[in-house]
Amino acid sequence: MPVATTTAPDAVTHAPAIRCRGARKVFSGAVAVQGADVTVRPGEVHALVGENGAGKSTLLGMISGRLAADDGTVEVFGRRLSGGDPRESRELGLVTVYQELTMIPGLSAEANVFLGQTRSRRGLLDRRWMRRRYLELCEELDVHVPPGTVVRDLSVSQQQMLEIMRGVQSDARIVVLDEPTAALAEHERETLYRVLRTLVARGTTIVFVSHNLEEVLDLSDTITVLRDGAVVRSAPRAEWTRPTLIEHMVGRSVDKLADRGTHPIGDEVLHVEEVCLPGVLEDIAMTVRAGEVVGLWGLVGSGRTTFLRSLAGAEPSSTGRMRLHGQDRDWPRRVRSSVDAGVVLVPESRKQALVLGMDATSNYWLGRSAAGRKPFLDRDAEAAETGETGEFFAFNRARVGEPVRNLSGGNQQKVLLAKWAGHRPDVFLIDEPTRGIDIGAKAEVLTSLVRLAEEGAAVVVTSSELEEVLAIAHRLLVFAHGRVVREIPADDPEFTVDAVVHHGFSSGENHEPVH
Repeated sequence: MPVATTTAPDAVTHAPAIRCRGARKVFSGAVAVQGADVTVRPGEVHALVGENGAGKSTLLGMISGRLAADDGTVEVFGRRLSGGDPRESRELGLVTVYQELTMIPGLSAEANVFLGQTRSRRGLLDRRWMRRRYLELCEELDVHVPPGTVVRDLSVSQQQMLEIMRGVQSDARIVVLDEPTAALAEHERETLYRVLRTLVARGTTIVFVSHNLEEVLDLSDTITVLRDGAVVRSAPRAEWTRPTLIEHMVGRSVDKLADRGTHPIGDEVLHVEEVCLPGVLEDIAMTVRAGEVVGLWGLVGSGRTTFLRSLAGAEPSSTGRMRLHGQDRDWPRRVRSSVDAGVVLVPESRKQALVLGMDATSNYWLGRSAAGRKPFLDRDAEAAETGETGEFFAFNRARVGEPVRNLSGGNQQKVLLAKWAGHRPDVFLIDEPTRGIDIGAKAEVLTSLVRLAEEGAAVVVTSSELEEVLAIAHRLLVFAHGRVVREIPADDPEFTVDAVVHHGFSSGENHEPVH
């Protein structure tokens, strides 16, 4: 649902909430942001969009005070920031909620909200006041998290709510959100939108970065597009459409993210049945053929990711029966045994799956069995193979020597895909391939998955972005509470977003949630 974005009557209007004039930032000779002019009005919802590497995060860093502009100025409510000290922005009423949340897992929800801003009375913590204030904040923002709940037991969306509550408690006038819904399922996003509506109604200014263009168009009053470190256009929401946003972001039109194609489907490659994991998965069966893309979809807790992990040997407690190329195989108990059998899992977390301080070539070969490498290290040959495989996924082979941490999210994803493709598997299990990457990289990644299928691989993919799965899948398995509740082929009239979501929600009635 769109956020109601009427500016509160008492909002300060004589000075912009944020104004960047000619803001410029350079890192090691590379210009990250060049001469950015951005104005954010008090009480509005302002979106910053662009491809990975467009300069959004650097601009947010200057606005939040974390980074100092090399040239130009950044002002918050008319006060110029010196930069390099986030406390400066906070004192002016600006709070930033980053993708990497700053919750302390072992503390309670209440303790995290008052972290760094506890209230004392006669030298002792005023716990009664903090408890009363916490409950008031929960009521104001319609958040339902008991104060004593340990944060490690909360979902990502609930932790984000606590981050925002912390900002409200500190009298935030501006809340800056960096990819706030990247790790959230659809129903969790609605919870966040509800909180944003409440903040906007109070006159709070919202600035957010997102790769979800539907979300940007739904929530924003003003949208600013960056490309190659420069602001290419800033205009009211009414002047934007999805195609014009994409064109300004990537410098060209992108008609379709991907297409499953019309290539022939071959023989059965993988068949599993009676897949179970106590309390999580219950009697799941699936068949995938050569050249086929099978999509998995379900709400958070539906079991789709755990199912992939079970097939890849990453859930040793799981059980089931597996057949590869018509031959019965022992159920995998280790990831290595699954890889050796030709089944690989590309996990959703790039940061956990890649060594960020190492270059793309080193990541590509890391963990490769001795049989797959030459007896003596040949960096040139290894870089050449890395570049060749990377190009399949639209990765620029000239960048194989760069530290992975310096690559955009989209390029990191391409390195991750190339790393597992280097094992030359028959079956690819791919979890959240487009999470947190821009529209151009999404198109390249999804197209590369179709190309894998065209070359005869069996591909199983799951994503929170249902529209993307439907674009490339030949069949879809709908998960709910650890079971497959519906299998829908691409030629079925119910192979639509609305029908699939309906099955995912309606099948969850009268069942306890799976964690």
